[in-house]
Amino acid sequence: MLSEQKVSQIAAFFLSRKDEAMPHLKLIKLMYLADRLSMARFGVPLSDDRAYSMPHGPVLSRSLNLMKGQVTSTEWSSWVSPLSNHKLRLVRPVSELDDLDELSPADIAVLNDVWAAFGRYDQFALRDLTHDGLTPEWEDPRGSSREIDPALVFRLIGDSAEVADQKVSNLLERRELARVMSEFT
Repeated sequence: MLSEQKVSQIAAFFLSRKDEAMPHLKLIKLMYLADRLSMARFGVPLSDDRAYSMPHGPVLSRSLNLMKGQVTSTEWSSWVSPLSNHKLRLVRPVSELDDLDELSPADIAVLNDVWAAFGRYDQFALRDLTHDGLTPEWEDPRGSSREIDPALVFRLIGDSAEVADQKVSNLLERRELARVMSEFT
């Protein structure tokens, strides 16, 4: 189950890497690539958001809704400005050690590696990379959207079909456990 607190901190991490506003298209691509890298390294996405193929490439559904202001969240708004001219910025400074408490050292390593590999690209270059083979799970939805099967992502990053299915089963169990636990808090 998606944690708005963790997703907000992932966004804050990337936004803190620039002294200027960042196009939301770039941010959503970086967040998707971080989820994908985490799946490759640890068998789970960082955000636990659902991924979709959309016309501009793969996106994290609820994260995109937060960016666009289609979902309100006090956690998100405590880190990220409202969307203005297709750009987002931090609303407060970030100290990795003190502020990003939902992110483990392994999570931070994933985010650092994604930033090192892709942070220099603008939003359109990142979009083009996701269209041109970086994320082969993306399929042009022809103006619509289509959920990306996590089993496909696992297979594309090198897992056998059996291992991919087991990892998806584990993801679904984690989401269900998080959902049940959220009813008690």
